[in-house]
Amino acid sequence: MIDFRKVIRSFRFAGQGIVDLFRFENNAKVHLLFASAVIVVGFYFQLNRTEWAIILTQIGLVWAAEAFNTAIEKLCDFVSPGIHPQIKEIKDLSSGAVLLVTIIAVIVGFIILGSHLIDTFYSLIR
Repeated sequence: MIDFRKVIRSFRFAGQGIVDLFRFENNAKVHLLFASAVIVVGFYFQLNRTEWAIILTQIGLVWAAEAFNTAIEKLCDFVSPGIHPQIKEIKDLSSGAVLLVTIIAVIVGFIILGSHLIDTFYSLIR
């Protein structure tokens, strides 16, 4: 039998994690700012459902990667508060993963939004 109180409590803890991510982590705030700008531009260009699905998936992937990176960095700091070469490698790999996901998201954004921008530009010069 499912204990719904535990499920609700788990969602509450997860929600607090999301709030803390955007409240305390500077890079998450940067990602939030750019995601907000992309969403505004998406509304301006009246993206279709498929485009929205792709854009929102990319935003979610970047946010999730940032959350995992933050969790890994906090765990590393807890386990080894001092400077340690292996901890540095772990943190670099984790932040590198965020960078990879972000680069792909930017490319996808340019593919989707760029085509709309080009279409808009061509309609203005006709």
